Amino acid sequence: MSGACQDRRSRWQEIQKGLQFIQSTLPFPGSQEQYEVFIKDLVWNLFGEGNDVFKEGEWTKSIEMYTEALSIADYADSEEICVPTGLLEKLYANRAAAYLNVGLYDQALEDCEKALHLNEGNYKALYRKAKSLKEMGRHQEAYETVAKCSLAVPQDPSVTQLTQDLAKILGLKIRKAYVRSKVCVFQTLITLHKCKKDALLGRIKHSPDKTWKLIRPRPTKTQYVGPYYICKEVAVGKECLYPGHCTFAYCQEEIDVWTLERKGFISRELLFDPFGPNSNVRLTVPKILQEHHGIFMFLCGVCFDHKPRIISKTNKDDPSLCSHPVTKHDFEDHKCLVHILKENTVRYSKIRPLSPQCQLDLCRHEVRYGCVREDDCFYAHSLIELKVWMMQHELGITHESIVQEAKKFWNATASLQGVQQLSSAQRRFGPPNLKMMFVCGQCWRNGQLSEADKNKKYCSAKARHTWAKDRRVVLVSSHERKKWTTVRPLPTKKPIPSQFEICMHVTAGKKCQYIGNCTFAHSVEERDLWTYMKENNIPDMDQLYEQWLQSQKPGWGEETSSNSIRENGKQIHMPTDYAEEVAGNHCWLCGKNCNSEKQWQQHITSEKHKDRVFNSEDDQNCWQYRFPTGTFKVCERFLKGTCTEDDFCKLAHGDQELKEWMERREFLLMKLAKAKKDHLIAPNDNDFGKYSFLLKDIK
Repeated sequence: MSGACQDRRSRWQEIQKGLQFIQSTLPFPGSQEQYEVFIKDLVWNLFGEGNDVFKEGEWTKSIEMYTEALSIADYADSEEICVPTGLLEKLYANRAAAYLNVGLYDQALEDCEKALHLNEGNYKALYRKAKSLKEMGRHQEAYETVAKCSLAVPQDPSVTQLTQDLAKILGLKIRKAYVRSKVCVFQTLITLHKCKKDALLGRIKHSPDKTWKLIRPRPTKTQYVGPYYICKEVAVGKECLYPGHCTFAYCQEEIDVWTLERKGFISRELLFDPFGPNSNVRLTVPKILQEHHGIFMFLCGVCFDHKPRIISKTNKDDPSLCSHPVTKHDFEDHKCLVHILKENTVRYSKIRPLSPQCQLDLCRHEVRYGCVREDDCFYAHSLIELKVWMMQHELGITHESIVQEAKKFWNATASLQGVQQLSSAQRRFGPPNLKMMFVCGQCWRNGQLSEADKNKKYCSAKARHTWAKDRRVVLVSSHERKKWTTVRPLPTKKPIPSQFEICMHVTAGKKCQYIGNCTFAHSVEERDLWTYMKENNIPDMDQLYEQWLQSQKPGWGEETSSNSIRENGKQIHMPTDYAEEVAGNHCWLCGKNCNSEKQWQQHITSEKHKDRVFNSEDDQNCWQYRFPTGTFKVCERFLKGTCTEDDFCKLAHGDQELKEWMERREFLLMKLAKAKKDHLIAPNDNDFGKYSFLLKDIK
């Protein structure tokens, strides 16, 4: 008897024993942890058996296996045992495939919706949902669903065929798919016109498509830090609904260039050759600060270069020395120019002196995992350093003059802001086109508008309902409609989209059909308030309520506008915000200052910090395959087409994935080496969670 048959027979015996036991009332002969393992193994065994009988064409039997597994998962939940979400998602998606094969399209659609509720990026569930809708005659909905799937797996032949079939049914034009090159190396073309607006064009090298694509300026007025996506209207061949204002990309070339720009690999201004004879770019200190904000000032260079970095300014009692609490260095001899930007965190960028050996380009090592040459490197280590070098190259300005010019600029800006500052009567909280109020939810359901009483303990209605956070709702009214509308909580989906859109069901005048919490706005007013909350870092309704309460107090307008300037919805700190004396360790990865050794040790041993060591905001855009499991071998079962573990398999699914895993390991090791060199890792700390597999390669 073959090993596979033996394993399957053993698994079936385990299933029979497990089902027999849980149907009884006998106590489990083991600990609670062993009982949890027993239940989860039973669900996994049923899942595996369902997959095997599905491959043999016994679809009804596979439905029975998947259904039994899901029933036991529900039973486990009642026993306070959590079955992995990834497994539940696969059970629903696979049972949907079985339902499709036996012609039960309603049930298949329902299972697809459940799988997508657990993971909206499950392209298999999207594909099977589209097939179900097609078989049910709901062709437009099927096409919209498969369009999302097509963006996730553009080269999948089954998805492509279904897309084309639906396009023919709907009478849509079928176009040839664009095949993206593996190596995204860009050629760029700069065109100069009398209008003085330079246009950046790009195309992928060695691609069959030789057409130059327009690369629009990267959207910078949002706080979105996730990967860029193609505009959904453009993706299906339609005109963009927000021409000139859309923050989604129009082509893959635009996505790749924007990602490189955000990482600092590309400077658009440098591509236009600022030193050429036709250049009109003239950098000055005010221009640099208008674009990058922050302030230039001198810090102690010895402390700044210390491992870990120490931030120290001039000593309050003796300005000739630095403010280090123990070793007070001569400040004038060791000072270095630093650009400081304070937003949610504090970022310090050292500006090294310009020398004849300096290259006016960014160091590709520094922007990825840190340059090991540090100050000996001839390339700029930040975009702000590069621009200062360019300005010095052209104007010959000294570091002392840069600091003086920065102070003059911010003093002038502060004076201008003081003149233009709005009075509290003119300022108001919330989107400018909306009125806002918080009312009792119970009264609102009964058609009444009841706000809180003076003590904020009960509503003002006769019933005196308790005024609690789970019982109040926010209402908004626009100037156009003049009708109070409820607003649901801000979606918790991560990453938050750069712009919210109206639900397509609501747009069509129908009730939303989504099972669960729809992440699309259900009214224009809801979309506007969500946008306001996102742009002002208000994560939930509780904080919205607290800030709204503060706005009702007299003098709120002066308080919120006196300490900071806001531009494009973001706070810009003034030089006075950087005036406090600082002396302590600084983590350049997290932008955090620590004032004591205890606080520093707590920070560098925290899970959040250790995750930042390996994972920056843009790293997820660099890789195409799964995160390495630590086992660097190709799965033989995958090559034979018999691997059923999908993303749970610990082996690489193909040579390309294995190659990327090896590259990713080297990349992560470089990051770890840089963090250890800068003393951002505790000496005896070997616990890095999912990254711990790297340690076996470190001697």
